[in-house]
Amino acid sequence: MNRSKGSLLGLVAVLGFLSLLIALPFIQYLLGAVLVAFVLFPLHRRLETVVPSAVAAFALTVLAVVGFLAPFALIFATVADDARRIFGGFDAGAVPLTELEARIASVTGREVDLAGAIGASGQDVARALFSRSTEALGTITTFVIGVALALFVVYYLLKDGAAFVDWLHRTVPLPEPIRRDLESELVAMTWAVLFGHVFVALVQGVVAGLGLFATGVPNAAFWTAVMVVLAMVPLIGAIPVWGGAVVYLLLVERPVPALALFVYSVVVVGLTDDYLRPLAVDRYARLNPAVILVGVLGGAYAFGIMGLFFGPVVLGGLKAVLTVVSEHWTELEAAER
Repeated sequence: MNRSKGSLLGLVAVLGFLSLLIALPFIQYLLGAVLVAFVLFPLHRRLETVVPSAVAAFALTVLAVVGFLAPFALIFATVADDARRIFGGFDAGAVPLTELEARIASVTGREVDLAGAIGASGQDVARALFSRSTEALGTITTFVIGVALALFVVYYLLKDGAAFVDWLHRTVPLPEPIRRDLESELVAMTWAVLFGHVFVALVQGVVAGLGLFATGVPNAAFWTAVMVVLAMVPLIGAIPVWGGAVVYLLLVERPVPALALFVYSVVVVGLTDDYLRPLAVDRYARLNPAVILVGVLGGAYAFGIMGLFFGPVVLGGLKAVLTVVSEHWTELEAAER
């Protein structure tokens, strides 16, 4: 490599690193915007044949607010209210703690104070939150700015997404057939993760949550949200939550709802996984459960909540790139000669 090329690559590395530092404070929102734009982009390509690209992008951005953000905010408020009741003290009318404590005492021979223990924990959490009110205000400000930024990014990714992809094709120093194969593999892998991993987990968690609501399990909205997240983790799924709900119903001497929830979860919830996941695998691409597990856990650790989605996408993208490299390696070697 000559000095000129080395200088240019060094400048690219420095500017790339500085750009990453600029994006890091809002990385969660930027990743979310990329995800939403990727899902809506096929619809945008159809709409821009009827209306101008800017109009189509604006309409789909509004759709993202109405179809994604508003329901998410409503669900989040419901889940937060349930979480507040769980960690901030229970309503005796909603959750029969006295009966539950008596049942545990009859089984184990030891008296427990569930309300006191959970209430004390909730008070400790509340004190910790209020003691950091300044940080909380900063978090709210960052959230508002981040959501606004994400909407702008969604709009411009939809409006100028095709031009950006064309720029990448012109810029990446690879032969055109390899670029096309690489794009095809990455798009297919991303859809595989979104449909076979995220969509199936969402359906499975919601279906399992319906069983909690039907059998009268307290704070069902909160536990449904937990099941959606757990359903993204292979080998674990929603079993810990609905299994715990079955045990809870047995402890409060409600054997009929407990049996109904058990049968419903094993049959109906199990069928959603047995049929939907193979459908996604057959239609898109096969991802080993170990890859999904590492992607979910490692992605959440590296990127936060958005890592649940992007962790498997990154690892799946690596698989796609390696596939393309292995198929075109001889071609690349011949081009270098």
